[in-house]
Amino acid sequence: MASADSAQAHSALVFGARNLGRAVIELLLASGWSVAGVARSQETLDGITAAGALALRADITEQASVRDAVAQAADAHGRIDLVVNAASAYGGKRTGPFGGGPIAEADADAFDAWAAAPARSAFSFLSGAGGYLLEQGHPATLIQVTGGSSRRAMPGRGLWAAGAFGVRAITQAAAQELRPQGIHVALLIVDAGIEPFSAAERGDAPNQAAADPPSLAEAVLFLAEQGPRAATHELQVTPLAETWVP
Repeated sequence: MASADSAQAHSALVFGARNLGRAVIELLLASGWSVAGVARSQETLDGITAAGALALRADITEQASVRDAVAQAADAHGRIDLVVNAASAYGGKRTGPFGGGPIAEADADAFDAWAAAPARSAFSFLSGAGGYLLEQGHPATLIQVTGGSSRRAMPGRGLWAAGAFGVRAITQAAAQELRPQGIHVALLIVDAGIEPFSAAERGDAPNQAAADPPSLAEAVLFLAEQGPRAATHELQVTPLAETWVP
């Protein structure tokens, strides 16, 4: 829940700025927010700057790096009202079959990549950013993005689900711990692939079954603008062309 102080533009920090994160940055800027974006590659950092946001380099897997990035954004903009983690939880280090493969055939490297890495990233994000916001002392919002595997396990993707379940559990705990201090923690579950995914990359699924980054950015803004009397802690988004499982 963003601060109600109208004398200063709301300020946001977005981790992961290549795809969904870039759409979030662009929407927030268009909505009058002061925005900083976090990435590791110079190409993505240059894109953040070109969009009109402050570009910061940080590592989402490290608590201290996350906290330092939040502090830098707060110093630049006066405070932080919103922190979003849209960064890849895997850092390009996924091994073996997609989702980790069958449990009986998987190795420890696959577990570390598909199960441990996402939970580690969510922990670093919520701990590093949450700790700073507690000291900051005014209402703010933390949004962690995850996938549909946080809701169910599937054959061949058990390790992926283990990581996503971990992300969901850590986020739920943080939401309960921080809400008494006015910090709104929400999990955005994207139960679909996110564009750009072509039909060929997704098998027989139509392009319409992939989630649209600008539409997801609107979901982030919806969560960020909620007031203290109507706070959503989990929001699931599923394209109509994708299979929906209650």
